[in-house]
Amino acid sequence: MNRIEYADVVVVGGGSCGCVMASRLSENPDRSVLLLEAGPSFSSVTDVPAALRDASMLPIGPGSEWTGTYSAELTSGVGRTIARGRVLGGSGAVNGGYFVRATPSDFDAWPQSVWSFDQVLPFYIGSETDLDSGVARRWHGSYGPMPVARTPERARHLLTTEFMKAAVNAGFPMQDDLNSPDASAGGVGAVPLNIHNGIRVSAALAYLLPILNRQNLRVQGDSTVTSLMFHGSKVIGVESIVDGVRNVVRSDTVILSAGAVHTPALLLRSGIGPADDLVALGISVEVDSPGVGRGFSDHPEVAVPITPMNETPTASPALEAVLHSGDVEIRPYTRRFDRLIAGLAHGPHVVGVGLMRSTSRGSIGLRNTDPFEAPDVVYHYLESDVDRRAMRDGVALARDLLASPSMSSKVEVPSIDDPLAALGTSLHLSGSARMGPESDSTSVLDDHCRVRGVDGLFVVDTSAFPVVPSRGPHATAIMFAERVADLIADHDRRAEA
Repeated sequence: MNRIEYADVVVVGGGSCGCVMASRLSENPDRSVLLLEAGPSFSSVTDVPAALRDASMLPIGPGSEWTGTYSAELTSGVGRTIARGRVLGGSGAVNGGYFVRATPSDFDAWPQSVWSFDQVLPFYIGSETDLDSGVARRWHGSYGPMPVARTPERARHLLTTEFMKAAVNAGFPMQDDLNSPDASAGGVGAVPLNIHNGIRVSAALAYLLPILNRQNLRVQGDSTVTSLMFHGSKVIGVESIVDGVRNVVRSDTVILSAGAVHTPALLLRSGIGPADDLVALGISVEVDSPGVGRGFSDHPEVAVPITPMNETPTASPALEAVLHSGDVEIRPYTRRFDRLIAGLAHGPHVVGVGLMRSTSRGSIGLRNTDPFEAPDVVYHYLESDVDRRAMRDGVALARDLLASPSMSSKVEVPSIDDPLAALGTSLHLSGSARMGPESDSTSVLDDHCRVRGVDGLFVVDTSAFPVVPSRGPHATAIMFAERVADLIADHDRRAEA
């Protein structure tokens, strides 16, 4: 053992939620905060490499030093290798910058005690600085850490422009602001992006790195947390591996923000999960919590291939506009993925069709107790008739729009034998350690994100969402962490009163 340290709060994981939590909780100078990130960390904003700042590329290709991978079964017989951010800033440091809020009705499935839409809206607003003058200011912030903007019409990629025209010509409404509550009705609009002057602004850049000079805050990279430590029903710290050496950090409060795959894996390794599964792996049961790793949701995505008549180099963001129709989101990507991601084999240009309200529920389970081996992830995509029908209808709609007069002179749409064959995932995994009422035996957390059965332990990442939102989750993850940090601060204020 190298040493034993102490921090008032340990945040496990430096992704979007972890960066927000460490930043907000360290605003109290009397509270020491230690953030442990499994991947590389940085000492300042200027220390962040260009690859992580350049919003025109996705630095997630083969051999990327900024990602970790896991193998997943999307549906029976269909496997994929999934890459997620493993760096300070998490997947928000390597993604395309999509920053669309959840719809008001998405929160109907959340505990209404603290998570109704009216209660979370101030935290959406407070998290952002919306840079577009055309948005209704009542829905948007002007002083938050995350910059938000939409690609202006004059600067949009030709395919984006023509797709939006085709959607409007087909009768879909133009939504000027996809982050307003009214946009939940559907339609086509420019995607709000956390991109400013071509820079992908992750939560590390926005929240954490600018305040690293705080004396009560420390960030440690290349630290793999192997297990939680308990005394009875109280968490008392974490064990980690740093440069091959075992470290112990004692703490009265541990916040798990390791992501929707690795947070439940850490809970399971620590003895919190379905008792039978833990016993089978020789893990002592601390809390029999049947919902850990069970029943997660995500957005299946099918790629519709297209052949542009003319392909020209571009530094456009990967996605500038989307169409919401019923339960699907249609995504006209601006270029081929092998031109967005270095090292990928040549593939077709595609339009994505995401099923944003899917009935499929997946599971995450440990192969063994090795903290460096990724768990089993099974999605069960498109295994219901209702999901297959919705996805087929979405693909048909996308192909109809691509074949419309405004687009047929710009792209060809090859025939395909099976419209669902090119199945992938939107990488929006949520609900793998979800919150819910105490009457629900599969809920892992209470409405304040406290792990049931353990004092001092919280989960603050998309694991905690009751169900994946019907829009991409990044903006909601930032809001979520802001809200939990405020709940903790409010608890502290009440304790001091």
